[in-house]
Amino acid sequence: MAISGRVLLLAAVVLVLLMLFPSWSTVLLALAALVLLVFLDVALAAPLKKLQFRRMLPQNVRLGEPCTSEVLVSNDSSRRLKGEMRDAWQPSAGAQKARQALDIPPSEQRKVSTTLLPTRRGELRTANLSVRAFGPLGLGARQRTFSAPGSVKVLPPFHSKRHLPSKLKRLRELDGKAAVQIRGAGTEFDSLRDYVRGDDVRSIDWRATARRQSVVVRTWRPERDRRVIVVLDTSRLSAVRIDDEPHLDTGIEAALLLAVLAERGGDRVDFVAFDRRVRARTGSTAKGMLLNNLVQSMATLEPALIELDFSQIPQQVRAISSHRALVVLLTALDSGAPEEGLLPIVQQLAQDHVVVVASVRDPALDALLTERTTATQTYRAAAAERALLEREAISRQLRQMGAEVVDAAPLALPPLLADAYIRLKAAGRL
Repeated sequence: MAISGRVLLLAAVVLVLLMLFPSWSTVLLALAALVLLVFLDVALAAPLKKLQFRRMLPQNVRLGEPCTSEVLVSNDSSRRLKGEMRDAWQPSAGAQKARQALDIPPSEQRKVSTTLLPTRRGELRTANLSVRAFGPLGLGARQRTFSAPGSVKVLPPFHSKRHLPSKLKRLRELDGKAAVQIRGAGTEFDSLRDYVRGDDVRSIDWRATARRQSVVVRTWRPERDRRVIVVLDTSRLSAVRIDDEPHLDTGIEAALLLAVLAERGGDRVDFVAFDRRVRARTGSTAKGMLLNNLVQSMATLEPALIELDFSQIPQQVRAISSHRALVVLLTALDSGAPEEGLLPIVQQLAQDHVVVVASVRDPALDALLTERTTATQTYRAAAAERALLEREAISRQLRQMGAEVVDAAPLALPPLLADAYIRLKAAGRL
């Protein structure tokens, strides 16, 4: 049972009566009348046992986009239901006006809508909703909590999608250039042309030469259906926030842009989220389904507060493909001991694959270098410079092993990683 503000108003009236007629009989009579009115009002309220609920929710919503949670409330009693309903969504759901007024005649139903504006990626869940039914006087109300489970999956926003048209344009231009179709640039047959001085005699197509009575050679281009394997680090370092965004979310944005671009470029894409065990795995299946598969698998990813087991990464790559592939490792360059984890694993992978290491760089480090007015700022600038030099040293060692390194700020990482893929494609290394 619940009481409304009108009870307090009546209590104030009773207080005035007590001041005018100060006696115990007046006090008892006034309190009895007030309590009787409240209980009578509650008794005349619509019974809550005969309420029925049906929840209607969208299956998915992108982070930052609003959606509507609808509850169909059926009043199967013989009394009019006047009151309010509260939908118990978690705070990160961003429920607007969680309390909604109810006015449902007998044997009728009404739809109650709540706007949700999620602030976090993942699975939003609600288990209960509470209803208050007030009596005719509005003094007291029946209150009950009902089980009405529901869930909405909040998908990654994919803000880096805005870079996709320009990257696709470069990829199409690259595919159409004759520079790609040069001798030795790949193993996929492209076309036949007349022999010119300097052509490799091993490229001569003798059957076509016999039919045309002139020497004909085959031209080749890099294979377009190569394997691209994206490994996303979900260990404790992925929880570090830069510009109010975790490393993990920046890695998700970069992985989405690269995966969609590679699929449009004719390559097969596989994605693995890993720390000490596989948190998510998906890849190219039906044409056009890659993006949906990726966002569904990435939606519930959260950083795990454990160290990344680098030694298992080659095994995860071999489980996907034993052939040469582009392996993109989205991790942190400032890991505790790169000489024991990142560096030897990249060296091992680079023997059989093309490796790209992508990492998020904190732009605050560059800003600290310019602030040296006070002693504190000078020490901070020295620490920032040392951190940047260590990152550059690790990047240099990775490049010496044959790996590509993309080290950039959160907003710049996705397009720069896509550019690295296009450069590798243009060089015929894929």
